[in-house]
Amino acid sequence: MPMSAFGLNCTLTASPAASSTQLLLDQVLAALSEHGVSTDSTRVVDHDIKPGVRADEGDGDEWPGIRQRVLDAGILVVATPIWMGQPSSVAKRVLERLNAFLGEIDDSGCYPTFGRVATVAVVGNEDGAHHVTAELYQGLADLGFTIPAAGATYWVGEAMHKTDYKDLEETPEKTASTTRTLASNAVHLARLLQQHPYPPPTPQ
Repeated sequence: MPMSAFGLNCTLTASPAASSTQLLLDQVLAALSEHGVSTDSTRVVDHDIKPGVRADEGDGDEWPGIRQRVLDAGILVVATPIWMGQPSSVAKRVLERLNAFLGEIDDSGCYPTFGRVATVAVVGNEDGAHHVTAELYQGLADLGFTIPAAGATYWVGEAMHKTDYKDLEETPEKTASTTRTLASNAVHLARLLQQHPYPPPTPQ
């Protein structure tokens, strides 16, 4: 069956300005496409995403369309910059809005996200990539997504310097190889789950 991936760019920088987070996200999606996966992404800050934890927060809320794109994909990539050692406020809002899935667990105990894989991409000019990854991993796993082995890639520049990922002349090989591993493992896991879905936790 066809496999698709959807990326959420949680940068604070609106389009069309250049974004280091977008660059790393694009590299992840390109690596996924090498495994026959169709890919798409959106820059969350370009949309009017209301605060809240419901699937639809009413008039003008653009989250429902993004939420549907998440559900339509077998692989979700959440990409965020590091701000003050934390995921961006946009990334945290994404987790808050994804929280609505917890209210949609069916009578057998299955989440609407079961069978979907989630991965993480992080960029920043300070330490914190492991902390940010851990926060996103925990939230995404709680929401029913499955995290593959080595399911995150990142680049962190020297502390207190102004060089961004997008300013580098070439991608560091360690980041590139980690991105390739993420893609390979994510596709492998997503296809396994596609062929062998999680059983209902509650016997029918």
